[in-house]
Amino acid sequence: MADLNLSASPSSGGEKSKTPAPKGPTTGTPKLRMSPAGDHSPVSRTAGAIVGVVSVVALALAIFLSNPSAPTTQGTGTASGTTASSVSPTGHTTRVSVGVDGMAFTPNHIEVPVGDRLVIDFTNSGDQRHDLVFETGVSSGSLAAGETKELDLGVISGDVEGWCSLPGHREMGMTLHVQATGASSSSSGTSASGSHAHHGHDHGQGAAAGPATPTALTDYAATIDARDPVLPPATNETERHYTFTVTEQTVNVTSSLTRESWTFNGDAPGPILRGHIGDTFHITLVNNGTMSHSLDFHAGLVAPDNVMHSIEPGQTLEYTFVAKNAGIWLYHCSTAPMSMHIANGMFGAVVIDPTDLDKVDREYVMVASELYLGADGQSADASLLSALQPNAMAFNGVPFQYKAHPIQIKTNERVRVWVMDAGPNLATTFHVVGTQFDTVWREGAYVIRGGGSGGGWGQVLSLGAAEGGFVEFTPLEAGHYAFVNHALSLAEKGQLGVFEVTD
Repeated sequence: MADLNLSASPSSGGEKSKTPAPKGPTTGTPKLRMSPAGDHSPVSRTAGAIVGVVSVVALALAIFLSNPSAPTTQGTGTASGTTASSVSPTGHTTRVSVGVDGMAFTPNHIEVPVGDRLVIDFTNSGDQRHDLVFETGVSSGSLAAGETKELDLGVISGDVEGWCSLPGHREMGMTLHVQATGASSSSSGTSASGSHAHHGHDHGQGAAAGPATPTALTDYAATIDARDPVLPPATNETERHYTFTVTEQTVNVTSSLTRESWTFNGDAPGPILRGHIGDTFHITLVNNGTMSHSLDFHAGLVAPDNVMHSIEPGQTLEYTFVAKNAGIWLYHCSTAPMSMHIANGMFGAVVIDPTDLDKVDREYVMVASELYLGADGQSADASLLSALQPNAMAFNGVPFQYKAHPIQIKTNERVRVWVMDAGPNLATTFHVVGTQFDTVWREGAYVIRGGGSGGGWGQVLSLGAAEGGFVEFTPLEAGHYAFVNHALSLAEKGQLGVFEVTD
């Protein structure tokens, strides 16, 4: 526990769309299919790529030596840097229609005769924004649902990889493989541009977040104001109206590291709402972002089809629900991949008071979340996210903020802390060092109330992703009481704060 510095004084937050049937080629005889992962041998692909690259370099060098002023590549169509120098163009054009079904391209595998010119009619037949980019640099740009773009890949001399570059979409399976059939050993495994370089829109990838050390995170938290953890009591109205505006912005994590954050009303977590059983909540969602976003309120009992669908930038959505049951309920963006949208900051909580809630002196709310930090200025690192390996953790959005700015309370005051595990993946075991819980309320029921049977009290509130509850305790002596996620490796990454108790 000493490594956590707990005893020392602290230093100074839808609906599935149908894909239209592919139109098929106008000329040529491509084969189209959905391919399982691992369909192509990595060894043969790698060997072919090496041979292809060496052949292209040798050919370019020969051309240059015979005529140094001659260009070494010949652009074709809109494929940036494509070349037919290693193959003989057939004069044929293969045209293929590609759509979207869920988080996959249909088809996601196209076989094209080597030497054919390839033109793809890409229709975003999904229910949110997507794009299609290729390693050659050809890109559709971001398309709204229903939009179509023609992509000219030029003369195909080797295999070409494509993907959706929106954060997390590639990792969810949105990839497309163009296989050049009949390619010789000198061109097999080589793209139309002669390389397998990644396109610049591959969001979420890059160097790991080296500067996000506990010291750097704590030092930065000390330079900003902590988010107010106080949970105000519910007001008396029964019709509650809120506007949630989606924004996308770059925010600091440390003094030298930033990340792209997606938020409701500019902060992560978004607004913490509170009400009573029977209250009606009217939410207006305004999408001021650059991609599709949506809302899912766990506090409501509504058909997802009507209110949880994604909306485009510039659009609005009315989301109404009646709070029929007590709890601390998660809300989040439900646009796929949901893990990416939550990891980038699109989450919050709604507290609906139990009818038998006791009086306390102080009441706080802690929303636990995970940060998957990638390269500077990038959104969540999708590889870390899929591996469930956050490199920072937070209560109320900022790692270590309540260590840098302790929460002030008095001895013998009764304290209630509401806790929501926003995830998107890992569990939280909430513990306050130096005290015990005489009341633990978890997911709609009292586990302990006023001390358990036989004199038993509690030490943690255990919550899985999307679960919530509250604990109550009374500090008896002045001092610094650390509160942590008692999965201690996660506490050491930022889920650690301090209650500073004075007489």
